[in-house]
Amino acid sequence: MKKLYQQISTWIKTKLREITPGPFAVKSAALGLLILTGVVFAIEVIGMSINFRDPWILAFGALVILLSILAAYVGVWLLRQLYEIPRVYKLALTISVILLMVTRFNDERIPIFLILVFSLLGASVGILFKGHFRRINWGKKIITVLGLLLGLAGLGSLLYFGMIDGLEMEKQIHAAELTEEQVLPLQADSPAEKGMLDFFTFTYGSGKDLRREEFAEGVTYQTESVDGRMFIDGWNKFAGWWREKYWGFDSRALPINARVWMPEGEGPFPLVLVVHGNHPMQDFSDPGYDYLGEHLASRGIILASVDENFINGSWTDIFGGLEKENDARGWLLLEHLQVWKGWMEDSTHPLYGKADLERISLMGHSRGGEAVGHAAMLNSLEYYPDDASFKLGYHFNIKSVVAIAPVDGQYKPGGSGTAFENVDYLTIHGAQDADVTSFAGAMQFSRIKFTDSLYHFKSAVYISGANHGQFNTSWGDNDILATYKGILNFGQLMPAAEQETVAKVYITAFLEATLKDKKEYLPLFADSRKGRNWLPEAIYLSEFEDSTLEIWADYEEDFELGTLSGNNLASGENLSVWREGQIKMEYGQKGGRAVFLGWNYEDWEPEAELWKDGATPSLPDSVLARYVIRVEDLSPMPDSTAVFTFALAESKESSTPRSGGKWAEETNNESEKSEEEGDGENKVEEEEAETEESESEEETTPDPPLNFTIVLQDGAGAEVSFLLSEFSHLQRQIKSRVLKLDFLDGEDHAESIFQTFRFDLKQLSLRNPQFDLATLREIRFEFDQNESGVVILDQVGLATAFESL
Repeated sequence: MKKLYQQISTWIKTKLREITPGPFAVKSAALGLLILTGVVFAIEVIGMSINFRDPWILAFGALVILLSILAAYVGVWLLRQLYEIPRVYKLALTISVILLMVTRFNDERIPIFLILVFSLLGASVGILFKGHFRRINWGKKIITVLGLLLGLAGLGSLLYFGMIDGLEMEKQIHAAELTEEQVLPLQADSPAEKGMLDFFTFTYGSGKDLRREEFAEGVTYQTESVDGRMFIDGWNKFAGWWREKYWGFDSRALPINARVWMPEGEGPFPLVLVVHGNHPMQDFSDPGYDYLGEHLASRGIILASVDENFINGSWTDIFGGLEKENDARGWLLLEHLQVWKGWMEDSTHPLYGKADLERISLMGHSRGGEAVGHAAMLNSLEYYPDDASFKLGYHFNIKSVVAIAPVDGQYKPGGSGTAFENVDYLTIHGAQDADVTSFAGAMQFSRIKFTDSLYHFKSAVYISGANHGQFNTSWGDNDILATYKGILNFGQLMPAAEQETVAKVYITAFLEATLKDKKEYLPLFADSRKGRNWLPEAIYLSEFEDSTLEIWADYEEDFELGTLSGNNLASGENLSVWREGQIKMEYGQKGGRAVFLGWNYEDWEPEAELWKDGATPSLPDSVLARYVIRVEDLSPMPDSTAVFTFALAESKESSTPRSGGKWAEETNNESEKSEEEGDGENKVEEEEAETEESESEEETTPDPPLNFTIVLQDGAGAEVSFLLSEFSHLQRQIKSRVLKLDFLDGEDHAESIFQTFRFDLKQLSLRNPQFDLATLREIRFEFDQNESGVVILDQVGLATAFESL
């Protein structure tokens, strides 16, 4: 058999040699390729030159030819150098590159560094311990020792880099703290305090689970599985086969599994379902909300933590995972509610009367945080929006939705973001989130509308130091699930216990307000300082909007800068930035438009002392940058129960956009002219100032928070003025570095997060007895407290004070 194989192999090689082109054929092919390609390129260049009537295109074509020749020689040289690398090292290098690139370091520079370090260590250690060192010359001995030292230093630095928690960041000024003493904390029990009720736990599920006893023979109440094929694609091929082998079912028989924390007592108690996000399906996520289950149950709220691990990801997804499954996550929550409905209608069931289906809330984390929005939308529809053959028609009384660090846009009904109405909404997100690195909950926030006659509100809370996983006790601090989690920066990470406290405070207060009508907690969602006795120390940014809001300006009406909602008008003076546009997040867009306003006084007076240490010079009208809203449509009329409100965020764009690019030549000419007109003494002073500035660059101080004056004017011209800081200074963008390599790059993660500002009009009008609130006509934003800045303004209008609700 071996001889036959050798004969076949020899015959194939002989035949291949017979048809292999010879050297002359190869040279002729190369020459033909080069000449004919040159002809085609020359025709294109000449044609362009004639069509564009620009002879310089010929010169450009010649330059391209020269550069292509140079690139060819350099490329061939590099390939020759690669070819000359010894075969054994090329094999090792190829294997190592593949393996290290697959290893999740989240940055290609780490594998490159490892290849260099491991190569140096391997070469030097091999020479030292195999007896070669004494036989090599002194030059190679020196290189060997240096290689060993460099390799050890590189390995040591890498180990140190992975073991430290993180590096120090420039401390940011906490804007809200500057005026927190003027804000009275809420005089109510902390939502994080354990309640007085005892509780018990149980599970419900298919009773057939292959992996988990609590949903198999240990299940308390058995439930029927549901067919989810309408909502899930991709349960096939190898990954689907493995998923079915692991779980024992496919998308035609999805189980209705959950673990429940229920208060002792007759009830009925409000019902909350919580669903986890995408995590390895073998590492079960639903137990991770035990701290919330125990806490809420002690306060008289049922929490059911829903198991959807079977549609989570797995390592087999590299062969093709589930597709379009996030609507399935939401739909399954509605199927869980169907089960609860059946129990509440069955007087013989042990849980009969325990749950109040008129007070339902849905809560989700990560992909689950998006899924609860899908559930709220699907709950209101008669038909599945992507296929009318599937009837929905649930219509449960879902009062509210909580989205913890949600994603957005994984499922888009009809190609659009999920939108729903008349459901209260809370989203919370951490600035140290290494998984969902942009505040996607703010996107869903912008799409929620309130259209009925009931009171509703929505709130978006952004927290410095909080990460993605610590809202779930089984996920923890490793947001990216990297084996070498030392690449993550834990230096600014909030301790897990504190992050759980944040969740308890906000989520419990929200559920108490929406399910038990405890409106005393409402001010917390507009101003975190109201709960500063309950919350861990951190920077909290809150955007708040309720159904009492009447808009004067939301910048959605047209592209004319001078017109606003209704018949209201806008104007600006001395602004360096004034435009309307989409609100960009670090990834994606928030949704909706806003106005961008910028100012810069650096060229007004060269003396920097004018703005030093918080000083605010008196700016003449000819210089002062202001933005004016003229209220022509005063409906409804402001009264003593109203608050003036708007949303504001910092933009990191340049406050002098015309200082570079196409404007640079004009600016430079003006600067040269100014220098020519000045004397030598001024030049010396400027040079000394530049030297001092350069020397002090290393000792940078954080940017002060933004502040400005707001002036209200009535129909008769009477005015009331006040500072933004009378509510709060505007927080600068929160900077975070989620990976340690961010420090190497000097890269901060930051985005424009809105804060809501609310001013009591009754109290403001007392400052000027001549001011008639009922004839309010003009609102002026006068940027007079910072030398420069750019802000994003949105949702300007009136709302009802919390005390009057």
